[in-house]
Amino acid sequence: MKTIKDVASLAGVSVATVSRALNKSGYVSEKSRLKVETAIKELDFYPNEVARSLYQKKSKLIGFLLPDISNPFFPLVAKGIEDKMNQMGYNLILGNVQESSDKENEYIRTFSQNNVAGVLSAVEGGFRNMKDMPFVMLDRVASNKEYSVYSDDYQGGSLAAQAVVERNPGEVIVMVGPRDISKSLVRSAGSIKVLEENNINYHLFETESFQFDSAEKAAVHLLEKFPKANSIIASNDIHALAVMREAIRKGMKIPEELQIVGYDDNPYSKLMYPSLSTIAQPAYQIGYKGAEILCARIEGKPIKEKNVQLPVTLEIRESLRKKDKDE
Repeated sequence: MKTIKDVASLAGVSVATVSRALNKSGYVSEKSRLKVETAIKELDFYPNEVARSLYQKKSKLIGFLLPDISNPFFPLVAKGIEDKMNQMGYNLILGNVQESSDKENEYIRTFSQNNVAGVLSAVEGGFRNMKDMPFVMLDRVASNKEYSVYSDDYQGGSLAAQAVVERNPGEVIVMVGPRDISKSLVRSAGSIKVLEENNINYHLFETESFQFDSAEKAAVHLLEKFPKANSIIASNDIHALAVMREAIRKGMKIPEELQIVGYDDNPYSKLMYPSLSTIAQPAYQIGYKGAEILCARIEGKPIKEKNVQLPVTLEIRESLRKKDKDE
């Protein structure tokens, strides 16, 4: 493995000169810089990033805290982050918290030990542990006090309820996500307002988690508790797909007997039969824009918008009935 001493020897300069050239610190003549660059290419030399980060007090690493990597929404966010960070010369470290505060703290320590340049977090409240790092909150945002990028959950909840109202709703069940995640309450508030404005009978069904593992149990419990449900506004696509599967297993016809609308528009929503109608969140754009803001913070550049809210859209597929007026 080639070292900085090998580069210095081939270039005919001191180790200190090579170090200044690599770290872009201190004066290096143009002639010496060219010699160093030529030697680096000839030796196929790669700097020790850990050593460099210790020297510069920062690295080219970015940390991303996500609640649950098995939820297809978050890998799409991560892809947006990675694409932008790669453009800017950074690499990404993922921290899969799995909604555990202990794991969250452990990853924060890991990020700190690796001198990450900044952190993106989709874990609500995670910024409390990142006092010494530039950070941006994504998706799960508790307040407008921190830098953040998120979608319009109230609009999403409203669109989901409106889609159901226009399609012979019958008895409606609104699935409410975990109450300790503020976006769950915002989303359900949007749905409830539309249902009450249209005098639609509805029931609330709370889920303990947005996680994949809890969805199947929640689906079984929901259909046992509300066997006469005609419409379900799900808390996310994972729970919507789990309800569809359980309903089909029970011999229910979708959407004739039970119509369902999800939330997120994850890649599996189109593959289910019947395909899932859902609220599409701009997951990739959330990640990309968040990475853009974080890079600006790290580099001390001006930021036009501290908090960015992105719109959502309704994707009509086979799990919703036709509109009343169309029948």
